[in-house]
Amino acid sequence: MVLPAPTPPVTIRVASYNMRKAIGTDRRRRPERVIDVLNEIGADIVALQEADRRFGRRESALPAPLLADHSRYRAVGFPLRNGGMGWHGNALLVSDAVEVIDSDVLHIPSLEPRGAVIAELRIGAVELRVVGMHLDLSGLWRRRQAHAILARLADAPPMPTVAMGDLNEWTRDRGCLRDFGQSFAFAPCGRSFHASRPVAALDRIMYGPELDLVDCGVHSTPHARRASDHLPIWAELTPATPGGAKEG
Repeated sequence: MVLPAPTPPVTIRVASYNMRKAIGTDRRRRPERVIDVLNEIGADIVALQEADRRFGRRESALPAPLLADHSRYRAVGFPLRNGGMGWHGNALLVSDAVEVIDSDVLHIPSLEPRGAVIAELRIGAVELRVVGMHLDLSGLWRRRQAHAILARLADAPPMPTVAMGDLNEWTRDRGCLRDFGQSFAFAPCGRSFHASRPVAALDRIMYGPELDLVDCGVHSTPHARRASDHLPIWAELTPATPGGAKEG
């Protein structure tokens, strides 16, 4: 009797990108360049920061018709939006293969206008909770924000979770990184800022114990080095197997 081959585990590709309101290193606002970068990455789920303009009607810096016509992505809808695609500039994009189960905004303590977003998604048979964030420039406020996000997650039903975004943390293994590290492992993606000469890993992808890391990195291409002052980071994750190795 020939046994059927085991089904390979689902691999989920996620990415985080501070798109700087689509203003590139040449100081020109070119949303089409951001879409080119997103298409290059080919992630299933993308957390965007600075996705909306900051003043006036706070419209999306990535027009929905442009996104629909030139990519396979759509924006996750959130309550309390102020004209843009996200919440305080935080947005989540999902590919056509991803089903949105639920979504919400996270109110976090802030000195600057900051926020976070959360969504529960389904990819095939895998359900995944995703948090996108852009934390404060102040270390004290970053830690308060991390505590608020972790408290919200602690109250949520168990689900494999990925948290990612621009954490604005320059130190290594300190501050909010230490706080998040109590619940998450960090994908060692690499340095993402400044795009022209990366010196700091300000952007981070974190994943819970229900997930294993397959691969990760910084997306550095000619398009990415021009489209924003941050380079995107990405990670490939799969549901954890017993004894699976963790990166930290």
